[in-house]
Amino acid sequence: MAKVVVIGAGPMGLAAAYQALRDGHEVDLLERSDIAGGMAAHFDFGGISLERFYHFVCRADHATFSLLRDLGVLNKLKWRPTSMGFFVHGRLNPWGDPLSLLSLPETSLAMKLRYGLFVFLCTHRKSWRALEYRSAKDWLIAWCGQVGYNLFWRSLLEFKFYEDASRISAAWIGTRIRRVGLSRKSIMQEEMGYVEGGSETLVKALMDAIGALGGRVHLNTPVTRVSTSNGRVVDVETPLGTFEADEVISTVPAPLVPAMIPDLPESLKAQYYAIKNIGVCCVVLKLAQSVSPHFWVNVEEPGIEIPGVIEFSNLREVGSTIIYVPYYMPTTNTKFSWPDNKFVKDAMACLTRLNPKVSAADLLDARVFRLRHAQPVCEVGFKEKLPKVCTPIVGLQVADTSFYYPEDRSISESVNLGRKMARQIGKRNGI
Repeated sequence: MAKVVVIGAGPMGLAAAYQALRDGHEVDLLERSDIAGGMAAHFDFGGISLERFYHFVCRADHATFSLLRDLGVLNKLKWRPTSMGFFVHGRLNPWGDPLSLLSLPETSLAMKLRYGLFVFLCTHRKSWRALEYRSAKDWLIAWCGQVGYNLFWRSLLEFKFYEDASRISAAWIGTRIRRVGLSRKSIMQEEMGYVEGGSETLVKALMDAIGALGGRVHLNTPVTRVSTSNGRVVDVETPLGTFEADEVISTVPAPLVPAMIPDLPESLKAQYYAIKNIGVCCVVLKLAQSVSPHFWVNVEEPGIEIPGVIEFSNLREVGSTIIYVPYYMPTTNTKFSWPDNKFVKDAMACLTRLNPKVSAADLLDARVFRLRHAQPVCEVGFKEKLPKVCTPIVGLQVADTSFYYPEDRSISESVNLGRKMARQIGKRNGI
């Protein structure tokens, strides 16, 4: 049995701690925040438990299904028919199925057919290796043309990655299309999943299971140093004390790792520093009326600098209209330091553009959540730039959401990698 310290109580860290305990190890889980969950952490929104950052379940999220089953809460997973919208040319259009594509106004039939074939092939693609050294922008233009790129894809890339938009890997965006494309009950009907009670249900079930298995969770416990001796980990230092460790699993954002583990080789530190991240300011709104019948609305409209709007209450029934408006951007962008009320005002202006019947008078409540390391910038050739999870220091594994590239960040992928890391304890020829 090994003494294991897991750093970070997001979905990856929670899953790693849970699996390590199941495998018979002694575990301490350290989290700098006062709440577990990371990006899946909840908040109380006037009596409704909601995620700070929106989450949904797709049909391809097998690691989530397996974990829910192991925790005895698979019955909490629910599926609901959902739809997409596309706001373009000043009009909200239905989206996401062949008839909606064919009925899109001011768009040539040839462009529609090229787009439809492209999405179909992405959904059924098995390997992305051939796209690893191609940019998403070039690939999308090759399939959809420059006009098609500007119409269907420009905002999704430029209002998420800004100056890095032209560098994003085609393999990364292809897996995003595939994940959503596989969540269809039929060619005409999308179906998404959610967990009753939101992510709090999963986080609480994991925390309860970790406690029942003898694990110790330490909130408000930032790590100041992971110490090593003779090329292997020996302990983890915090302001509240030192934890002896045979194995350490770090799940915090990779750029934060070098300062936390100063004994790492300089070349490895440089690799962690090189993993660039985009921040997010996520506006969560409670409204007196619905904006649209759609769960997700893509936006391509001058003057609206967001890639889309998520009407979460069209997926999970929460008794109120709940809207997420995410503003992704580099944290160096001046907009990242906007006060909360400015984000709320801008978000409401966007919603009024989507539906003129919605006004500021419909706003019942609002919250803004910020995260500096929200989305890895997965540029062309990104896989080559990622170090191995198992570091040269014996007993030390390091990963964050960028490490399951080309898959995009999701609870399911975090859970899958967290459990894999736990199963590598004591091994040196693994991931």
